Amino acid sequence: MDGAALQKYLLRLFERHDVALDADEDGWLTTDGDFPTLRAQWHEATAVAPGHLDIDVVLSEDRCIEESFAGLGAGTDGCMAALRAFEQSALHPLLAACWYVTDERKLTITSWEIGVRTWDVFAGSYALHGTDITDLEMLEQVPAAIESTLQREALTPELHWLRLVYRRTAEGEARCEVLLDNEPWITGTNALATLAWPQDGDYSAHGFMVLDVRDY
Repeated sequence: MDGAALQKYLLRLFERHDVALDADEDGWLTTDGDFPTLRAQWHEATAVAPGHLDIDVVLSEDRCIEESFAGLGAGTDGCMAALRAFEQSALHPLLAACWYVTDERKLTITSWEIGVRTWDVFAGSYALHGTDITDLEMLEQVPAAIESTLQREALTPELHWLRLVYRRTAEGEARCEVLLDNEPWITGTNALATLAWPQDGDYSAHGFMVLDVRDY
């Protein structure tokens, strides 16, 4: 799927959630000509890697949320699979934190006390892939593990975001990664890896959450 088609898809997707964006000729979607701005880019699969969809949400001159979703399949099919994963895990937290549009049927909203501040936390559903994987009960453990680990971080009073990925292959190899504000977060990765993930099967889980400091 080319950039123009992706731009049109996202424009209509956000319109369905009552967010009016403006399209420019460089593939960006802007909010009344200002931030936040949004762009998607699809990269076709290669011999060694599946296709992937990159989503950039620019918050300001120096802050940008970067998310990426694998797309199983070739061409448009792969891109649509990646878009569905984006809509499932990241779209609604982004709508809530960046455009103030919340749908409590599609995300979990809670509050965490970290340091001396209260944070509103917007967490989307996990995008799950794998044979017979429709639910992972242990995912209920993830928020408490992440909240506890964040207690050791000195978060600046602004928007922060987390990408959480766990992948297990049929051969028993596991890959776990947590990114905090686009950067690898080792303590968060370790906290996620120590949870009781199923040891059998070929599956993956992709989660996304945004923390917004509460104003008083």
